[in-house]
Amino acid sequence: MSKYKSLKEECYEANMELNALGLVIYTFGNVSAVDRDNGVFAIKPSGVPYEKLKPSDMVILDYDNNVVEGDLRPSSDTKTHSYLYKNWENIGGVAHTHAMYSVSWAQAQRDIPIFGTTHADHLTQDIPCAAPMADDLIEGNYEHNTGIQILDCFSSRNLDYNEVEMVLIGNHGPFAWGKNAAKAVYNTKVLETVAQMAYLTLQINPNAPRLKDSLIKKHYERKHGKNAYYGQ
Repeated sequence: MSKYKSLKEECYEANMELNALGLVIYTFGNVSAVDRDNGVFAIKPSGVPYEKLKPSDMVILDYDNNVVEGDLRPSSDTKTHSYLYKNWENIGGVAHTHAMYSVSWAQAQRDIPIFGTTHADHLTQDIPCAAPMADDLIEGNYEHNTGIQILDCFSSRNLDYNEVEMVLIGNHGPFAWGKNAAKAVYNTKVLETVAQMAYLTLQINPNAPRLKDSLIKKHYERKHGKNAYYGQ
């Protein structure tokens, strides 16, 4: 029996949830789950239909993208996941999709404005859209450079990845992360929903104002502040 059985199962369940939530098209999309104690992560294999996936199919790699266990090729986005794990020590799962509304904002190269309390329940910032990748980086180690692209965006905007757990890559699509793979999927669904709400808001009122700071503070802190009172 594999020593990574539970890690593979966590990764498999998260990938199946991503599909069940309607966030992927065919085989496009992936979730990974990390085991910090052993310095490895599990990720979905590349191009395998969801209905054929099994927990044992998940590929185990180290942070330098060396396959530790598995017979299938890992996701083509693996190097982005590994770069995030290597540089952001508090994340336990990463998800990437080509979901319609998230991708639409990425293709428009626009941050998603914080218009309402659904957005503010999860973060106090606009959802950032990283600038499209430079040509020399596209020709280079593309997926690795996507990870650099994300970190550069957060550094230049002075954003904290522990608070802002999602990003758009200009002309590409969304990445989200969290304390584990399930939370990464949760954040991906939140991102897609907020992206749709923001799009519809601008269709109804192209001049819709940003949510006022007092409501941002109230809604974020009642879930995440030191005196949070949402939930049991």
